[in-house]
Amino acid sequence: MSTAVVEQVPAKGVRTKQAVLGEAISQFAAVGRRGTSVSSIARQVGLTPGAVYVYFSSKQALFEAAVDADAAGLIADALPEILAGGFDGNFGRVFARLLACLPAHPLARRVLAGEEGTGAERLVQLPSEQRLHEGLTTALRRGQQDGTVRGDIDPEIFAIGLESIVLALLIAILQSGGDSDPRSSAGVLAVLETALRPVLGS
Repeated sequence: MSTAVVEQVPAKGVRTKQAVLGEAISQFAAVGRRGTSVSSIARQVGLTPGAVYVYFSSKQALFEAAVDADAAGLIADALPEILAGGFDGNFGRVFARLLACLPAHPLARRVLAGEEGTGAERLVQLPSEQRLHEGLTTALRRGQQDGTVRGDIDPEIFAIGLESIVLALLIAILQSGGDSDPRSSAGVLAVLETALRPVLGS
């Protein structure tokens, strides 16, 4: 009997933390970090502000956790094959999926669109980005093994460059109103795909 009680407490804590995160994502996305208070988040999930601080040490910590959770959801929805270590080299599909999934992840979109100041670069420091990096590195190594990716590149370093280019292009598209210059985008995609392709005769 005591074992059942011990098992239920952590599960309830996890559910409460997820409820706080979900509400934080909604409120931060709607009115931003400055316009949101821990009290308003707590009230919506039936907690006191003090109870929220049991899970998150500060409003900033809650904001960062909410951004990471929403970014992780975006990556999981848009790029599941890369997270699993697979990638067919189609960067056009990567951008299309990211843009299509952004409306369901409003806080990630807000940060990428520059509505939280210059915080978009923080996305590359989040745990969700690290998981993406690991998946992309694995995918590149597999591509080298099956001959679809150049063998003369360092997969880990190349993955960092790819992530930076994809993030920069996504930010540019969002901060210019969601429309991209078709020729510019096509040029970037062509460079990325060519950079991955094995050199003929090698």
